[in-house]
Amino acid sequence: MNRFLKLAAVALMCAASTPGIMADNHANPFLTSYPNKYQIPPFEDIRISDFIPAIKAGIEEQKQNMFSITANRAVPDFDNTILPLENLSPILDRVANVFYHYDSALSTDEFALMAEEAIPLLNEASNQLNLNEQLFNRVKAVYDSRDKLKLSKVQKRVVEKYYRQFAEQGAALPADKKAELIKVNDELSKLFIQYNKNLLNATNSFFITVYDKDDLKGLPESSVSQAAQEAKAKGLDGLWVFTLHAPSRLPVLQYAENRGLRETMYKGYTSLASFGENNNYPVIEQIVKLRAQKAKIMGFDNFAQMMTSRVMAQTPEAATNLLMQVFEPAVKRSAEEVADMQAIVDAENGGFKIAPWDYYYYAEKVKKQKYDLDENEVRPYFSLDNVLKGLFGAAERLYGIKMVEMPDAPHYMDEVTVYEVQDAKTGDHVAVFMTDYFPRASKRQGAWMEQMQSCGLYEDGNRRPIVYNVGNFTRPAGDTPALLTIDEVETTFHEFGHALQSILSQAPYRSIAGTNVDRDYVEMSSQLNEHFAFSPELLKTYAVHYKTGEVIPDELIEKLNNASKFNQGFTTTELAGAALLDLAWGQTDGEGVDVPGFEAAFAEKIGMPEEITYRYRSPYFKHIFGDDGYASGYYTYLWSQVLEADAWELFEKNGIFNPKTAAAYKKYILESGDTEDPMVLFEKFRGHKPDPHALLRLRGFE
Repeated sequence: MNRFLKLAAVALMCAASTPGIMADNHANPFLTSYPNKYQIPPFEDIRISDFIPAIKAGIEEQKQNMFSITANRAVPDFDNTILPLENLSPILDRVANVFYHYDSALSTDEFALMAEEAIPLLNEASNQLNLNEQLFNRVKAVYDSRDKLKLSKVQKRVVEKYYRQFAEQGAALPADKKAELIKVNDELSKLFIQYNKNLLNATNSFFITVYDKDDLKGLPESSVSQAAQEAKAKGLDGLWVFTLHAPSRLPVLQYAENRGLRETMYKGYTSLASFGENNNYPVIEQIVKLRAQKAKIMGFDNFAQMMTSRVMAQTPEAATNLLMQVFEPAVKRSAEEVADMQAIVDAENGGFKIAPWDYYYYAEKVKKQKYDLDENEVRPYFSLDNVLKGLFGAAERLYGIKMVEMPDAPHYMDEVTVYEVQDAKTGDHVAVFMTDYFPRASKRQGAWMEQMQSCGLYEDGNRRPIVYNVGNFTRPAGDTPALLTIDEVETTFHEFGHALQSILSQAPYRSIAGTNVDRDYVEMSSQLNEHFAFSPELLKTYAVHYKTGEVIPDELIEKLNNASKFNQGFTTTELAGAALLDLAWGQTDGEGVDVPGFEAAFAEKIGMPEEITYRYRSPYFKHIFGDDGYASGYYTYLWSQVLEADAWELFEKNGIFNPKTAAAYKKYILESGDTEDPMVLFEKFRGHKPDPHALLRLRGFE
């Protein structure tokens, strides 16, 4: 056993014997390897009280193992410096992976209270690692001699990535600047906690009670039933309650004939976390100021400059330039869409001008008029079970994997389903995949994917991934199964596209495996996978009416595809507008800023149509203010869409299930992770650099 592993073992023994780690004969499950074949967390054994002791034990383990690296007198090389960083603290890995998942998907009151103590501790652990000067000097020594060492191309890339990440986190700063950075990071972590707490509380506290059934006209029966169930849960039997969760909110905006109900829902959503005890305005003001300070400490003019320097875009100007190439034609198209809607209002003698709360409703009417497509006619073919059959069936045809349910596998809620991903030919284990698709009060809004365990080399050898998809889709109601909207079907395929990049990854090291790639590259796989959802060839295999068993008719498939470019002006404008707003926040110092005033002034500056707002207004723009994940990086969705649109043209040209195209995509995009520069990998797959016009063609703007 080498010195690094010996120290890890000592740390484990110390942690296990620390007072408070064990109580009532309960063994803290985070302190040792999980006792199951694929290292799935034993959720049924995890208590909220386990997190803090495990985090503290993990921090101690990390300290010991960092000392092991820095105290080594041997010349720094890949094996004695870089490789130990891949598994610096197994305890911290285990507890942090579950913690961050629960923080988004199972944030009960008890958990949230514990998280207020946990997040500063995790931030401390991050600072201890990222700002360790001795450790950085060893990494730098390996980096400086990388061309002389006998490294593979992949190992060389791992060295370069570690060096870059240390430098980006401030390891090269002088001591006084490091102290400033630590203080800023600590304050930001507390503000992120407050922002997310305010948002969750504000979302859960808002609801609309409907007393008169006539006010429900136009709404699908599934939505009405769900509202009745929600009312019953609140002790309001015989009434109907609508919430801000998407399965409740969107049907109101899309189908409710009562304009007042639509307006109330729209204003409730767009004023979310904007007043009272859950007001995020002051939190945002502080976050923006601190980010500006952080950028200055790191030697950048502003936060957006710092963040874009780390990814493919390189500068805020390059990102803005791409966005404006898409935003301007999208705004032009949205004006045409509004004109079509206004024509219907006028024909019905509505006597009003289209407002933002009318957009979804009248867009649906225009769609019905132009394409004879009524989403309520389509939804019975999209039960969740059938959509998953299509999703998994496509993955098997394209990439040779099959999903086998594991009913006895650990899971953190009854609604979670766990699958073993197997090689379809050999039955060999490929990954573990979990799904959690329905809303609850302890889960944040939206949909996402994450790796609970990436593939790569661990302290006990190579492991395969554990991946999960989370959503907030329409629940079953009575005897009716969960019937997904078109948007929810698309989202299911989107998040599974992310999952595929982790499930199929063949990268040998954790730091470059799966979705551990540049932020403006990671959305390519998810967005490309959306296209398969409504392809006629696949629809015929899974879109089956839940009552009659009838396969979706050709007439409906034709309507779906004819309408595929419908409303792209609105969709692209709200997305690009939010991305531009994000970059604008990253280029201000935050001094004297008024959040709603800033948003309004910027909307006027870029020419945001008055009928459309940003996809997310700042108080609930969790992507950029809930943490630093997508901050000054929300543009990456559109950046990745350029790659995705160009890639999809090849699938369309050769046939969407063409084995050669699928094999090349699997090899160069899904399996490769960050083993090579993403632009190189894309060119290997596509044969040329990304063509921005492919996106304009896909959206119907060219």
